[in-house]
Amino acid sequence: MRTLIVGHGGRESALAFRMAQHSELHAFMGHENPSLVRYGEESGGGHATGDVCDPQAVAAFARAREIDLVMVSADEPLAMGVVDALLAQGIRAVGPTRAGAEIEWNKEFARKLLADVAPGAVPALRIVRHAHEVPEAFEAFGATPVAVKPSGLTGGKGVKVMGPHLADHDEARDYALSLLAAAEGDASVLIEEKLVGAEFTIQAITDGEAVVFPAPTYDYPFRYDGDRGPGTGGMGSLTLADATLPFLTKQHYEEACSIIELVIERLREMGRHFSGVMNSGFFATAEGVKVIEFNARFGDPECMNIMSLFDGDWPRVMEHISAGTLSPSDVQLRPEASLVLYLVSPDYALGAGNAYEFELDREAIEDAKCHVFFASSVMTSENVYRTVGTSRAVALATTAPTLQEAHGRLLERAKSIRGSLEWRQDVGDPRYLEHLVGLVR
Repeated sequence: MRTLIVGHGGRESALAFRMAQHSELHAFMGHENPSLVRYGEESGGGHATGDVCDPQAVAAFARAREIDLVMVSADEPLAMGVVDALLAQGIRAVGPTRAGAEIEWNKEFARKLLADVAPGAVPALRIVRHAHEVPEAFEAFGATPVAVKPSGLTGGKGVKVMGPHLADHDEARDYALSLLAAAEGDASVLIEEKLVGAEFTIQAITDGEAVVFPAPTYDYPFRYDGDRGPGTGGMGSLTLADATLPFLTKQHYEEACSIIELVIERLREMGRHFSGVMNSGFFATAEGVKVIEFNARFGDPECMNIMSLFDGDWPRVMEHISAGTLSPSDVQLRPEASLVLYLVSPDYALGAGNAYEFELDREAIEDAKCHVFFASSVMTSENVYRTVGTSRAVALATTAPTLQEAHGRLLERAKSIRGSLEWRQDVGDPRYLEHLVGLVR
């Protein structure tokens, strides 16, 4: 079988790793991600660079390479209708159409759908489209702290919350006004009650009807240790061997899974094609589960947790998703802890996009039971790499019987990488999770 991965992040590298084990892998990417280049070559496939958000370019590449099955797993290509173009050419694809992916690229649509199927999971909310609506919206919250969210895609960096990002209501109001001023067309801004609790995500795998629920994942969405600094696309993530999280009750988990099922069912009823992964973000609170957001694809880095634990045939899972025959037995995950650590440039999430060189011995790291998943970086010579763009450079991932063992292993390997990359020391530190319990119970 010939498979195609579309995209160039760490998430795509992890998917490509599993796809290349059981198929001839091809990749269409924006830059020559070293992992994707390697996995394609080792499987007898190949790659090309181009605009991953150009539906016709992706479809043309798939036709030229006679691809059997495509995995589209990044938010922007999904929002631009890449899956629509593939399906129109008769090419099987895993991922939602543009209409199905609206659950991610339009937060206003997502909130309204959620209010229909699970109103208790929606935080207090006001939606504004014009500057004159902002003062009244803030008055409705009184002294309650808020979060301000642009309705469209932001790569995990557009949401700002009072406390970590915004000092008070005045700053929150100014941020909402700035988003509206920069918005195009009929864009909206969401002003929501700030939730108090602990975040978790579920990477629900679905064929549009059947849904398989892996263990919940925990993400580190702030730039620096102790959850300081700006919000990011995620500096790391974890799952635990006992398939839960310290702050999460069985009721929380089951309630979250039920909400995902209701959302997928409603999309199907609306005629919106959705397949692949619904990466759903939740807050576990003392009052129950509240929804943060829905994403129409695997999370990055959370995808690397799932792929590290998965030992089966991922192209076969893709076939079952495409055919509408997915079952829980298709997605078997080892009962271990998994941990992902992102290494980033000093500029990451701070506005600049300078290029930095770093050096790592991939084979030595892999011999130490760690995966190396490149993201926004290219190879310049043997064992030498350079960051590209403004996103995260490279991720290390591992699994172990305990989180403590995984944490120690990844930190040791991260220290072996030479250059100026930075990372959070507390990703996977078991002590970090202890303070979250008190936020929920």
